[in-house]
Amino acid sequence: MAAKRDYYEVLGVNRNADKSELKKAYRKLAKKYHPDMNPGDAHAEQMFKEATEAYEVLSDPEKRKMYDQFGHAAFDGSASGFQQGNPGGGTTYREFHFNNDDGSMDDIFGDIFGGMFHGFDQGGIRSSQGFTGSSGFGGGFGSSRGFNSRGFGGGFSGRQKGSDLTSEIDVTFDEAVNGCEKVFRFNSGNGKTQSLQVRIPAGIEDGKTIRLRGKGMPGSSGGEPGDLLLEVHVGSKPGFERKGMDVYTTANIPFTTAVLGGEAMVQTLNGRVLCKIAPGTQSGTKIRLRGKGIVSMKNPSVHGDLYVTVQIQVPRNLNPGAKQKLREFERACG
Repeated sequence: MAAKRDYYEVLGVNRNADKSELKKAYRKLAKKYHPDMNPGDAHAEQMFKEATEAYEVLSDPEKRKMYDQFGHAAFDGSASGFQQGNPGGGTTYREFHFNNDDGSMDDIFGDIFGGMFHGFDQGGIRSSQGFTGSSGFGGGFGSSRGFNSRGFGGGFSGRQKGSDLTSEIDVTFDEAVNGCEKVFRFNSGNGKTQSLQVRIPAGIEDGKTIRLRGKGMPGSSGGEPGDLLLEVHVGSKPGFERKGMDVYTTANIPFTTAVLGGEAMVQTLNGRVLCKIAPGTQSGTKIRLRGKGIVSMKNPSVHGDLYVTVQIQVPRNLNPGAKQKLREFERACG
């Protein structure tokens, strides 16, 4: 049987490495060699076991002190004055538990598997068989190493977060602009209908998602519930078009106002306002009203703009006197 490698060599750190250096080194190796990242790769599995064994010893101050003094003999019973074995005699064994005093293992595996190792019971990650055997990992990850739909199959008994639920909610154009409270009813997945008061933030756009934390499927083994994700569908509003935080509309301007200049009433999102019209304004001219658009969801003090496209109203049913004046006007303009 090949001699066991030095634990410091396994992790690739020097003998004076502190806890953060050990953790960083182990995280890198665990991510690289974890069996679920390398299915069917016996070498990767062995490297993972070796790195985990080294980290379990060196991250524990008492075990590290013993290892520094006796080496591997501190744990195989061959060191003078130190024994470890089966109380009933026979084959010696060791059982490794990942202590989670500082959240290290939860943190490490959370980095690798995105929260599947979130919040384990007291001892952290525990195999159904433990990490046992003369080498410290005889059973590996129990009868199953792979993930199932709830996390690790058989090998781990940690709390699992519930699944997220998705649904849709409809709001009017004005509700999206100004924000509102809506009652949303949905099937929670267990056959029951729930009602929630949902706050629609002012300025939300069509297609955006609102996350309601803890309103999804319940977790298992005491895990936290999942979230409810609501996709927002915003209705249209006649006469207005939205592009981001800006809004576009049109305004009908009398012919004389367009020619001579003046003021015209323009409909905005929050009522009618007087808008100055420059002399000689042409049909199709765009007038920008700053700050009259939609509020920013990130910064309530910031608003988009309202762009007004001018449409000139051509007079109809002119009497003979008005027509004569227009002809005189035409001749005067050359």
